[in-house]
Amino acid sequence: MATALASKAADPAPFIKEGGSGASHRLNLMLEGVHCGGCVRRIENALAELPGIDEGRVNLTTRRLTVAWHGSPAMGRKVTETLQALGYGAIPFDPERLGSIDRERETFLLRCVAVSGFAAANVMLLAISVWAGQFQGMGEATRGFLHWFEALIALPAVIYAGRPFFRSALAALAARHTNMDVPISLAILLASGMSLFETISGGEHVYFDSAVTLLFFLLIGRYLDTRARGSARAAAQRLLAIGARAVTRLMEDGSTRSVRSEELSRGDVLLVATGERIGADGVLLGTHAEIDMSAINGESAPQHVTSGGRLFAGTLNLGEPLEIRVTSAGEGTLLAEIVRLMELAEQKRGRFVSLADRVASFYAPAVHSLAAIAFAFWWLVGGLGWQESLLIAIAVLVITCPCALGLAVPAVQVIASGRLMRQGILLKSATALERLATVDSVVFDKTGTLTEGTLEIAGEVDPEVLRIAAGMAASSKHPLARAVVAACPEAPRLKPVREIAGSGLEHGEIRLGRAGFAGVAAESAGDGPELWLARPGHEPVRIAFTDRARKDAPSVVSELRRRGFGVAMLSGDREPVVTSIARQVGIERFTARCTPTDKVERLEHEARNGHLVMMVGDGLNDAPALAAAHVSVSPSSAVDISQMAADVVFQGRRLAPVLELLSVARGSQRLVLQNLVMAFGYNAITIPLAMAGYVTPLVAAIAMSSSSVLVVLNALRLSRPSTARPSLD
Repeated sequence: MATALASKAADPAPFIKEGGSGASHRLNLMLEGVHCGGCVRRIENALAELPGIDEGRVNLTTRRLTVAWHGSPAMGRKVTETLQALGYGAIPFDPERLGSIDRERETFLLRCVAVSGFAAANVMLLAISVWAGQFQGMGEATRGFLHWFEALIALPAVIYAGRPFFRSALAALAARHTNMDVPISLAILLASGMSLFETISGGEHVYFDSAVTLLFFLLIGRYLDTRARGSARAAAQRLLAIGARAVTRLMEDGSTRSVRSEELSRGDVLLVATGERIGADGVLLGTHAEIDMSAINGESAPQHVTSGGRLFAGTLNLGEPLEIRVTSAGEGTLLAEIVRLMELAEQKRGRFVSLADRVASFYAPAVHSLAAIAFAFWWLVGGLGWQESLLIAIAVLVITCPCALGLAVPAVQVIASGRLMRQGILLKSATALERLATVDSVVFDKTGTLTEGTLEIAGEVDPEVLRIAAGMAASSKHPLARAVVAACPEAPRLKPVREIAGSGLEHGEIRLGRAGFAGVAAESAGDGPELWLARPGHEPVRIAFTDRARKDAPSVVSELRRRGFGVAMLSGDREPVVTSIARQVGIERFTARCTPTDKVERLEHEARNGHLVMMVGDGLNDAPALAAAHVSVSPSSAVDISQMAADVVFQGRRLAPVLELLSVARGSQRLVLQNLVMAFGYNAITIPLAMAGYVTPLVAAIAMSSSSVLVVLNALRLSRPSTARPSLD
């Protein structure tokens, strides 16, 4: 069956790009119908068999396929035909269209959840009436009437709400392979079909309640998974949006033109206004520039760039308007490379399979095999007709309806999420708790994570010096000037003040700014962020700045080490600043001047050595590392891109939520394992009874309800809060 995108496939030829990464052609496609790691492997293996293919990589989270090859551009059409033959739709990658498709899919799944939930609630009420009638002498006519009402509610709901599974299963079967949606669809259709047959023939047993309830729980899981992947896709799309914006290009005749950043070519001249983000990588044509580089390297202080210095897309111009000679734009920028790093890291982490999915991978085939064995035995050996034999097989499917198994993990996750949310901690990934429980190392970013993320004056400054500096700084929007004003907000504003871009402020003969501007020799300048105030008749005074560590950072690091976790820090900031913070908080392993690539490589090195790392970071430059880590955490003060890339977001100015997270995760893991033992114990008792033909709807209802109640009650034990709640102050 053709998928939604397959039916709208476009000719890929106009979207094939020449060159790049040693390949003569490259194509980015958007896929439909990719649900799991098996789909990824199937696509990548099929593309690897095509002649001339150098690279065929699928990102499960973003559903983005990157294909590179040598030879004729016509291979692009062959790639799309191969994908359609496998049952996957493909069109040229378009982030805006992908977002629209995702929103439509989420809306449709939410409708399906609502329909199945309404049906499950009402059918269950009718089923309870039938079960109660077993003890009160309900007549066959009344029972049949209620069965017809169940059918009237359940069948339309199954037809409508089951479409996400039915479509996927049919597409898989049409491509001559199976996926997990095939046995799910089979169970739902068999239970519904046999129930309809029993209703028509006046039978005692119908299973509409089991069919729609199972469908309801499965749809909830599918919807939550779609939302989680949508958040991860949004992170990469936000990164791309930073670079994909209108920029001002200086033409050869001196005129200007507004163009998209991807339309720029090497050698073009780009104009960047004060306060505007740079739209391409390039070199500075002017004499100097003040740039906020935190988006790329996490540097807390603004950077001074001189003529010929390199500038990068996504960074912010803090000084005077600039002219930049473009060296690379669009997919060739460092920002685009960060996006690729992030997607690649998410792809690797996306191969992690949750415990519930691992159990389901063998649980469903085993249950269906047992149902088939029961049918064959009673029909061929037991002497029953095919209808009675099929009824026993359906009973096996229904009695093993994974209500307890399906609740084993979600029930614990819901209780844990509620407990954490009450303390300002938000779980964004369905598998975050499971991965947190296995962590053995914690890696922190510096700026905004271990520190407050805001510059403030370090040490004591003469009040008169501070008053004059704050009065001058009130005329500037420079980050260091704002920090001076914050330290002395009552200082009267001095006028007139002239701002000299790249140097500092001037009020008559008084100067506030860089060391050289204030008449200070270069060797007198410090290593960290600083301003110098020069006044006639006085020695220049240095005003140093620091980013203060969070109040509880030392105690949190100490507690992590006491619990046996390895603790390290990776920062893009300068060596002296990183060393100072590391000493303050008690971290012995740290690395300074890390690029986004360096952070990802360091985390991958830890993974190769068998360590499962939790990354805690907040900057845009941390997004690839957050995606690459085994599990990731971000404070609510982080940029939105880092929050979306992270599995967990916590509020407040303290790091204590990190400890609470790890404690709750360990407790959750214990409860999940206990629930799974109870669920399998239930199945070990009920499956033989069902195969022997002793199960009635009443027995099935009591058994399933009891197992589900036990699982939920066990999960509620996690709702008891720890004795030491993390403060949000």
